[in-house]
Amino acid sequence: EVQLAESGGGSVQAGGSLRLSCAASELPARYCVAWFRQVLGKEREAVANIADNGNTMIAVSVKGRYTISRDNAKPTMYLHLNTLQPEDTALYFCAATSRTFATSCATAPSSYSYWGQGTEVTVSS
Repeated sequence: EVQLAESGGGSVQAGGSLRLSCAASELPARYCVAWFRQVLGKEREAVANIADNGNTMIAVSVKGRYTISRDNAKPTMYLHLNTLQPEDTALYFCAATSRTFATSCATAPSSYSYWGQGTEVTVSS
C-alpha cells in the first residue's frame, strides 16, 4: 500500500517561501500525486497535481506563486510556495492515486486513494 509523508511546513512572514515535500513509499507506474490544502471549517482545496506523464496543474488561486516538481528516483513530490500570503495559511496534504485513462489528474479529493497526514503552513502579516 502506498504511504505518503509530508514535510517542510512551518511559519513564515508574508512574502516568504517554503518547499513542501511528499515522500512516497511507492507509486503505481501510472500515477497522480496532488497537493491539497484545508482551513478549519472549509472544504479541502486542490492546489496542484502532477501525473506520471509530466502533466501538471496549478490552481488559479496560486498560479504564478506555487510550482510542483518531482524526483522520480526517490520518489518524492515537491510543492514550492513563493510569495506567501496570510491567506495561504492552511494544513497542506499530499495525496496519490492510480491514473486511469485521463491524461491529466483529477482535482476532487474523492478521486485520491492515499493520503498523508498533512503539514502545517502558517503565514503571518
